[in-house]
Amino acid sequence: MLPTSRRGFTLIELLVVVAIIALLIGILLPTLGTARETAREAKCAANLRSVAQGVTGYTVESRMLYPLSYAYASSPTSNSWRLEDQQVSNPTPTNGYIHWSFYLFEGASSGVAEDAFTCPSVASGGAPRTNPGSKPADWEPGQINDAGQSSPNGVADRQARRMAYTGNAAIFPRNKLNDSGGPRLNRFVKASEIGRTAQTILATEFYSGSNAWRAVYDGRKWASHRSLDPFVGFSSGTDPYSQEDVGSGRAAFRYPTDREIRTLDEIGAGDNLIVDGNCILNAAGRHHRGGPDRARMGGTANFVFCDGHVERMSILESVQRRLWGDRFYSMTGNTAVQK
Repeated sequence: MLPTSRRGFTLIELLVVVAIIALLIGILLPTLGTARETAREAKCAANLRSVAQGVTGYTVESRMLYPLSYAYASSPTSNSWRLEDQQVSNPTPTNGYIHWSFYLFEGASSGVAEDAFTCPSVASGGAPRTNPGSKPADWEPGQINDAGQSSPNGVADRQARRMAYTGNAAIFPRNKLNDSGGPRLNRFVKASEIGRTAQTILATEFYSGSNAWRAVYDGRKWASHRSLDPFVGFSSGTDPYSQEDVGSGRAAFRYPTDREIRTLDEIGAGDNLIVDGNCILNAAGRHHRGGPDRARMGGTANFVFCDGHVERMSILESVQRRLWGDRFYSMTGNTAVQK
């Protein structure tokens, strides 16, 4: 009996199989990509919620006061600062900053891990410290620190190595407690001053542009220690320290207009948004999915509120819903915001 011959695949059959596999890959890849981004967004929101819980723990231990956004340190390695040093400019740049994140991951009872300040959806997990220190991996290409240095060195801020998040400057004061260069100073904010905690943003994400975190460049240094001023002064624009102190029956500040929230074309690669002349909120994130006009305005960011819940929305929506508060709490003088 002759052996039975085995018939192989024809070229056409092989091509059909390859085409089916390619079709299945084409169908599955977008789904897998969406699933990965959904996981990254969830992780980012969870990290931000953890940070907010740490802030709440800090206020309980600090007479119900929110922390300064940053302070000028009293020495290059000190965890303390002197009141007299908190001026319009840093008297000793080589001492670096003490950032609010430090109190959360170094605090004995906060329980916030240092990597909780990162977001997996952005480059390197977050912006570098203003003074990154001696490790090359902590620096961004072309970065300049507060002392004018552009290479790894010993000046290191007491801050999370990577910061994806930034605070609401109306709640996290900057450190101009003695001299601001204008008639107004910063002041600590009591948690009890925030009347509508579920409708007031505590923190959000920095903008992650295409140019190595240049969004936090202020023209002289990378400034990831900064919180975001949400309001515009009627007489001072984006410089709240120079805002004149109007009478008690008038508002000194206002929310930015829709036009002052820049489009993607207007912000380009995202240079210098931390000192944006239209509105400092342009330095807030837009890198997650969604948004009513994503092609023109960019996507969404996570926002955590003073009561600890997180929402994802566009920066424009946060302004239109007036979610940044009704006072510039962290400033002296009349801090009412136009209703």
